[in-house]
Amino acid sequence: MSALPKLPGLSAPSMIVAAAVAAVIAAGLLSAVTVMFQSSGAPFADAVAAERACADRTYVSERERCMRDWITASRRHAVASN
Repeated sequence: MSALPKLPGLSAPSMIVAAAVAAVIAAGLLSAVTVMFQSSGAPFADAVAAERACADRTYVSERERCMRDWITASRRHAVASN
């Protein structure tokens, strides 16, 4: 008699179904995270450019307002040029 418990094995079709369900869930989560990153706020390149353009501002509130205005102006220019 063995001291190790034996677990019942899964059949091949049930393993394939479980793997397919796991793949669908993983793909859904990955696509959801990708959409969230792409749709949230300004692109990182615009934020970096705005930060460099407003680096001479002393106070944080002035710098943040300058960055918001800079990004807004650059988006208006991009929309107007299209």
